[in-house]
Amino acid sequence: MRRLPHFPQRKAMETKENKMGTLPEGRLLASMAVPMMISMLLQALYNVVDSYWVSRVSQDAFNALSLAFPLQALMIGLGAGTGLGVNALISRSLGEKRQAMADRVANTGVVLFALCAALFAVVGFTCSGPFFRVQTDVPGIVEAGTAYCTICLGFSFGIFYQFCFERFLQATGRTTLSMATQITGAAINMILDPILILGLLGVRAMGVRGAAVATVIGQIAAAILGLFINLRKNPDIHLHPSEMRFRRDIAAEVYKIGFPSILMQCVGSFLVFGMNQILLTFSTVATAVYGAYFKLQSFIFMPVFGLNNGMVPIISYNYGARRPERVRKTIRLSVIAAVGIMLVGVLLFEAFPAQLLRIFDADAAMLRDGVPAFRIIATSYLFAGFCIIAGSVFQAIGNPMHSLVVSICRQMVVLLPAAYLLSLTRRLELVWLSYPIAEVMSLAVSAYFLRKTMRRMNRELAESE
Repeated sequence: MRRLPHFPQRKAMETKENKMGTLPEGRLLASMAVPMMISMLLQALYNVVDSYWVSRVSQDAFNALSLAFPLQALMIGLGAGTGLGVNALISRSLGEKRQAMADRVANTGVVLFALCAALFAVVGFTCSGPFFRVQTDVPGIVEAGTAYCTICLGFSFGIFYQFCFERFLQATGRTTLSMATQITGAAINMILDPILILGLLGVRAMGVRGAAVATVIGQIAAAILGLFINLRKNPDIHLHPSEMRFRRDIAAEVYKIGFPSILMQCVGSFLVFGMNQILLTFSTVATAVYGAYFKLQSFIFMPVFGLNNGMVPIISYNYGARRPERVRKTIRLSVIAAVGIMLVGVLLFEAFPAQLLRIFDADAAMLRDGVPAFRIIATSYLFAGFCIIAGSVFQAIGNPMHSLVVSICRQMVVLLPAAYLLSLTRRLELVWLSYPIAEVMSLAVSAYFLRKTMRRMNRELAESE
């Protein structure tokens, strides 16, 4: 293999250990996770801003965004899963002092994200219309949803390369710089939303199409900034066009780690699709409530996912560096933080459900169905924080199948069947009970697998010594 390009100014930095192996665990986790949590909150904010402005167009337009979620979730799942594999491999390679391997993973990752973007461009341009016609025959929903997905998926190279360059920064501990790219994308999206959706400042009103165009422009801007920052501010990985090619062995390792996450997102996408079909047997108001819930719950879950993004490279690095106590302490701190965040979510959804629904211009029918829905689903948050952290731990240290098993059991074995059975009572409020039921099961299985994973890690590291 050809020698990687030489960067003289980086030589001194390459001999110095990354902060993930030296800083105290609490300070390290805060320095890496807090910027990610802030950026994830901004991501959640611009998702809500999209829906806020679209809800001012019509309820059909708002429902179109809700029904589009499963297809978007597949796209995000592929990007996040690929990014997770690249992130973990780079961090582990750096922890093992294998610089050349870290560089190969990064350069191969650029190619993998290009393939992902090409796949979803085809899906967006060919499958958006059939996807909506399968779900509903309401013309306004079908037309708006088809336009939205065609644009968002057809021009998905922006979001995939945003994932790519953000994960490079996260893998090397530069989460503050990663936050800058996400803030840029979110800010551009939020500024453009009202202008393009409603037609302000002399721009023709585009409705749902405007929301999609604003999203794509924000993602492309974030990707360009991410590339620039990696080239100028990230000395731990070396990108070079001549090294950007598909490597089967590295792709296999990336997806060995990331595929369970991708499959989990696919399962989650199918769950939302299935729940929408169950709720449509009650009314389109029920699906609007479900769509509003998904937009708002991201304010609670996104910070936990940001915590995950800060935690995974720390665990992977110290696992590769054979430092089990740093791994264990990082996990403990992450669980405490995640449970605390979820408790805030419980309080918000229990105390202010009507106020949250009014963000989306909820009428009396939506308030009637939505208030009990929010309060019932929120009880599941008491268990969700631990389960999310446990799932990421499995992936970070090489047991991704545990995450997959927990996700499939939670969503396909318990939640969706429970929702269907409870829907047979024809009482909508009982359908929402499927969420806390599924989360209790997830807690039990996650705790069992986490204990098993930690025992295996201790045994492996002891044998390596």
